[in-house]
Amino acid sequence: MAASRLSLRAHRSCSLARVLISRHGLWTTHGPLALGTPALSNPVVSTPASSVSGASGGSPSRSYSSGDAGGSAGDVAGSDVSPGELAGRKAAEGLQVLGVVGAGQMGSGIAQLGAMAGMRVVLADVSLAALDRGMGGIKESLGRLVMKGRMDEAAAALTLSRIHSSVELTPMEHADVVVEAVAESESVKRNVIARLDGIAPHHAVLASNTSSISITRLAAATSRPDKVIGMHFMNPPVIMSLVEVVRGLATSEHTLHLTKGLAHRFGKQVCEARDYPGFIVNRLLMPMINEAFYTLLEGVGTAEDIDRGMRLGTNQPMGPLHLADFIGLDTCVAIMRVLHAGLGDAKYRPCPLLVQYVDAGWLGRKTGRGVYEYPGHGVRSDDSSQGKEGEVEGGAEKPVQGRQHHGKRAGH
Repeated sequence: MAASRLSLRAHRSCSLARVLISRHGLWTTHGPLALGTPALSNPVVSTPASSVSGASGGSPSRSYSSGDAGGSAGDVAGSDVSPGELAGRKAAEGLQVLGVVGAGQMGSGIAQLGAMAGMRVVLADVSLAALDRGMGGIKESLGRLVMKGRMDEAAAALTLSRIHSSVELTPMEHADVVVEAVAESESVKRNVIARLDGIAPHHAVLASNTSSISITRLAAATSRPDKVIGMHFMNPPVIMSLVEVVRGLATSEHTLHLTKGLAHRFGKQVCEARDYPGFIVNRLLMPMINEAFYTLLEGVGTAEDIDRGMRLGTNQPMGPLHLADFIGLDTCVAIMRVLHAGLGDAKYRPCPLLVQYVDAGWLGRKTGRGVYEYPGHGVRSDDSSQGKEGEVEGGAEKPVQGRQHHGKRAGH
């Protein structure tokens, strides 16, 4: 009888989520930003950064109502917050419009964070199909939060109403901060940053979600290098608690503190990195993933055994090969090439097996095939920014193991 009541309750929750998704079509595919829309209908409710889970990949633990947003400047976590950081948090509370370029799984997640924090958001992408997928992913994510009881329907509807999408960059002329989340290519990112420099207002901060590319070089493509900074969200942005903030050579103290304040407003914790290839997270993570591919290539273990060994032996939530599939194998190759070129050490050379998977179009979960197979999750293989949002949990899905490759490590 108890099981039946639980089942009925779950069914009702799913129904509520479906009603929410179908009833509140409050965004437009390529409509202009409604500048008259208030940023908040209720005061900001603070969210301590510690309430958002970390590397374990869990979901945010707090619940949202229609009056809630992200963290607030009044929520000071301890006495170690410097006057500059406190000023940055207060300044971040005054930001009203967030621009996001790139509607893939990272860009759409960042847009959702901004809307949940009470900001009006413009989500731009050159592809109408990418915008449709991105907005669809946001609706699904909010629906899951409603279904799990972490957000009420009114708050989810209000969040959706704050997001507007566009196939043009022109609406970025209203943005206080713009985060680019396009493909991990320096030439692509430099082009986007340079275009934004000519559109966004002079006071706007231009942030890059790059996970490895030099912020100093990206800033050099603009007339405002002091206002360019790295704001590297972890995947998926809504779930993961960390933002890696990267200061370029010319980035000002004000921009640094404002960006850290914005991350705090989103309910995130921050690690600050110097502008070196790979920064902190990927300088450590990607060589581990690359070595896992060498271990697979040499036949030291199967993919499942390699992942199981690292999950259970080192207490990681996901094995390195499964994590690589989730990140995108093309992104892994791109980052390894940045590390190899920037640091000049052969140990950063991408594993030939990893490169071969990318050449075959096996990019991971977003294309339905990587080291493992993911039935029903394929999107397309020609855009590294695309993919369907999911939670980083070792047991989130049980993929079918893909083909194994054995042999000696090339060049050794």
